[in-house]
Amino acid sequence: MSRIIEAVFDGEVLRPEEPLELKPNTRVRIIIEESSAVRSKPRSFLHTARSLNLDGPNDWSERVKE
Repeated sequence: MSRIIEAVFDGEVLRPEEPLELKPNTRVRIIIEESSAVRSKPRSFLHTARSLNLDGPNDWSERVKE
């Protein structure tokens, strides 16, 4: 059986990002290939909203009536 999983190297060991259904002491072959897409921290809502380049006033609160 062969499959591809994602893992993170913490400086000492590889930590799979999903559970592995393997019995303890099962021997496996690991081929190391760095992911082409580097995962970054999730973006905040504000960062995402700014990246949408919406057409409107710089300060949307100017249109809010009290």
